[in-house]
Amino acid sequence: MLRFMPILLAVLYGLVMYRISVWRTNRELDQRSTELADPRLKRLTDRLAAALNIARIPVHIYEVDPVNGLAAPDGRIFITRGFYRKYQNGEVSAEELASVIAHELGHVALGHARKRMVDFSGQNALRTALMLILGRYVPFIGPWIAGALTSLLAARLSRGDEYEADEYAAALLTKAGIGLAPQKSLFAKLEELTQARAGMAPAWLMSHPKTDERIAALERLEAKWSRG
Repeated sequence: MLRFMPILLAVLYGLVMYRISVWRTNRELDQRSTELADPRLKRLTDRLAAALNIARIPVHIYEVDPVNGLAAPDGRIFITRGFYRKYQNGEVSAEELASVIAHELGHVALGHARKRMVDFSGQNALRTALMLILGRYVPFIGPWIAGALTSLLAARLSRGDEYEADEYAAALLTKAGIGLAPQKSLFAKLEELTQARAGMAPAWLMSHPKTDERIAALERLEAKWSRG
């Protein structure tokens, strides 16, 4: 039993740190966000809500500059002020922003926040176990190898979540009559909007899939649905 104690402690540590992270995130979002009031976007979110058979989809503006959307652990949907500013400037259409909202709804509906709690705890346990094992054979670089392998696993799991949320958003946008064109056109703009240089990093090191791969996955979905 004692030999497994470090792993059990790592799992417990992961759970505690996740709960603290959730608490801090919710507090930050409460303090720095307001509900979005944009008539054009509301017409689109109302169409998404009707497709889901719910009354409305509240969307909040998170007052930070980076271009991003996020689903909070409590299920709320946020668009950053930086992203909304791109929409106000005409760099992003209302339909493209609606595709972001649909994507974040996918994260909520598919339980990715709860799943990440389990993943985070498991990754801490795995990192500890690998450090113990590798440390015996390669004492100086073993911990570094353990951290790198665990980070690769985390990136792979995150990319899987993104593909799932993309597919959910595609289905929802189709059902709402908005279609996949805004989702694909936004992906084509995404690197420039976020000032990212995704093409310079290997895909397996990225927490999000590469843009062209996400667009290709959507096109495969369209082809499958058209055959059906």
